[in-house]
Amino acid sequence: MLQIKSFEFNPFQENTYILYDETKECVIIDPGCFDKQEQQSLVNFITANQLTVTKLINTHCHIDHVLGNAFVKQHFKVKLFIHPAEEALLRAVKTYAPNYGFHHFQDSTPDEFIDENNVVVFGNQSLRVLFVPGHSPGHIALYDSLSKSLIGGDVLFQNSIGRTDLPGGDFDTLITSIHDKFFTLPDDVTVYCGHGPTTTIGFEKRTNPFCAITVT
Repeated sequence: MLQIKSFEFNPFQENTYILYDETKECVIIDPGCFDKQEQQSLVNFITANQLTVTKLINTHCHIDHVLGNAFVKQHFKVKLFIHPAEEALLRAVKTYAPNYGFHHFQDSTPDEFIDENNVVVFGNQSLRVLFVPGHSPGHIALYDSLSKSLIGGDVLFQNSIGRTDLPGGDFDTLITSIHDKFFTLPDDVTVYCGHGPTTTIGFEKRTNPFCAITVT
């Protein structure tokens, strides 16, 4: 059965996720850990639960979601998976990281690309990749139909949505992604957001001021 552990890292209060199951295999999604204390928190959980990291995945490549990429790749000896349309954003992070106070940022490069309808496999789990651009050009989400869990990145938040004023962002594209990809999932799907608390598809369809729809 899929288990999900979240951590809130860095000054952007970004949510980093570890997904694992009874096989003890796991994947790390959007490692925002930057300082040594945050990095150790991640390692401590993995060690305490005797997990084996098999993959590193970025839902998208804004700075707050990739600060720990280099650490995770080096420490756990795993490959980094991103959507190909995010590669330019990932390369750009090193140029602007000092402006946010991250003077010791370590650059990382993708090892493999994933896209719509690819399946992320680890342990006994198979997660479907959804292509959901708008917050960024190559944003992806990961969906597990058995546990009804959606790792949504910065697409949809509790009564909010991802910002679209950053390079590669587009409001209309984001709303289309939410309506066509997220809101077609069952109402009781839990959305694990890139920031803030979890929510559900049904709750956001009814109440989100940016993208709610009439439910008949």
